[in-house]
Amino acid sequence: MNLLSNIIMNSYSILILLIICINSLRIFEKTSLQDQIYMMILYAAIVMLVLDVLSRLDGNAQAFYPLLNTIGNSLIFALNPVLASLWLAYVYLYVFNNEKKTRKLIYFLSLANIINVVIVIISMPYGWFYTIDANNVYYRGEFYLLSILITVVMLFVAFFIIVSNRKNLNKRSFLSLLFFAFPPVLSIVLQVKFYGISLMLNSVVFSILVLFLNIQNHGMFTDHLTKIGNRKKLDSYLGRKVRLNSLGNGFSAILLDIDGFKNINDTYGRSAGDEALESAANLLKTCLRENDFIARFGGDEFCIILDVSNKRDLEAMVSRINSSVEVYNKTKSIAYDLSFSMGYAVYDKDIYRGADDFLNAIDALMYQQKQAKNTTNK
Repeated sequence: MNLLSNIIMNSYSILILLIICINSLRIFEKTSLQDQIYMMILYAAIVMLVLDVLSRLDGNAQAFYPLLNTIGNSLIFALNPVLASLWLAYVYLYVFNNEKKTRKLIYFLSLANIINVVIVIISMPYGWFYTIDANNVYYRGEFYLLSILITVVMLFVAFFIIVSNRKNLNKRSFLSLLFFAFPPVLSIVLQVKFYGISLMLNSVVFSILVLFLNIQNHGMFTDHLTKIGNRKKLDSYLGRKVRLNSLGNGFSAILLDIDGFKNINDTYGRSAGDEALESAANLLKTCLRENDFIARFGGDEFCIILDVSNKRDLEAMVSRINSSVEVYNKTKSIAYDLSFSMGYAVYDKDIYRGADDFLNAIDALMYQQKQAKNTTNK
């Protein structure tokens, strides 16, 4: 690959990353560690693409080319594990959702990167990673494959975390995370086998773009507080279930409301109300099966959609939720009990005139149960 081709490809790649940066800064949260790591991946990729151009300034007689070539190659090897390190940290946080442990992992990976920088600096006089002859021609050194190996190992660890925890990820997120490493690894194989071919950074840009589209989609259809589907996703999902029902695919729905939610807010504060919503969502998720769907309907209301076409199985799910609530209230460390009022039904196209009619019907059933509870408690 000649210098002009490299400049053109990297320029296009940088332009794509800058577009993603602009959009990311508009929709991401500054306080979110996940978003911060993603932005660092973007910035690191841009820097590496610039350095990649500098590292190609060999075989030319211009006086400043040898210096730029040396700077480019040295920094490329010094910063080579950074992208893989950031990706590993991103995957760990995305899968386990534990910021404290992720920060500890980042400190460990930072230490590994500092050690790599020191090794590169020490090795420069000996040409362990690369050498540049009197004609400013670049040659790979003995430690070249070691640098590649470090990156591959980090990508493999991230890949292992994704695969081993695939049951905790939704299908779209799993496939997007899984895909990320494939283009770079394929490019590394080509780079090792064929001298002069270096498309790894350009392939990383493609992976970053796919990941961004997934993140953006996730943000559009995810409730910020509870991390489950939002009303927009519920409307889309329920509409699809209604359309499929005409083909014989039966389903049911449960609409739930947290009892006494206003009192929780008024007595213990807004943060306690937010905590109640998060606890409710997490509790309900533990009751669901793999193909069940849950979303926040609005306020303190949740909606569960089940691939269940008979009332007996639907009532079994309602019983499971009530049992889980009882266990939660016995083991909780908070001052108030959590309970739900529920309205539920099996969808029947001969009774309900579409998704809105169905939601209105189970909403009325939920309200009836809430009124009955209030009457009993007076």
